[in-house]
Amino acid sequence: MKPLTLIGIALLVLGGLALAYQGITYTRTKEVFALGPLHATTETHERIPLPPILGGVALVSGGILLAISARRRT
Repeated sequence: MKPLTLIGIALLVLGGLALAYQGITYTRTKEVFALGPLHATTETHERIPLPPILGGVALVSGGILLAISARRRT
């Protein structure tokens, strides 16, 4: 496969995932208290939102790259 085709496929997949999930969620663990063998931690769930326009742009650009790659092949 040509690199242009692989990049196009990757952009299509990433764009679809960005539209489906609309953000990245992760968990942060923080140590609150530590005294000898005693430890207390807290977990916070945080989210990085991804705008839908980002997923749409990735889908369109991936489709364009695949079309360009297909035209070069013929």
